[in-house]
Amino acid sequence: MQFCTKCKSMMFPKDGNYQCRKCGNIIPIENNAQNFVSTAKIDDHEVVVLEGEQTSGLPTTNAKCPECGNNSAAWWLRQLRSADESETRFLRCTKCGFTWREYD
Repeated sequence: MQFCTKCKSMMFPKDGNYQCRKCGNIIPIENNAQNFVSTAKIDDHEVVVLEGEQTSGLPTTNAKCPECGNNSAAWWLRQLRSADESETRFLRCTKCGFTWREYD
């Protein structure tokens, strides 16, 4: 990583040189300079869709079921709206399997 000698901002490689995006200062890249490249591979991931009365492996909490009145429910979070919105918490009764959303 190279920093500008004039304004101390981070410089970026462009046309064989480092160029500051803030002040436009240009510094040549030396041939013996080590350049580091960082890459990341993002694999496709599975989204688990809960079907039927499957609740094994989910955390549970004390929540009253609106259908049967049971006080235990499994819960999970889903991002349903844009990333700047909070996640939606879903609950599923451990007794009758009724699923509902928790609204804040």
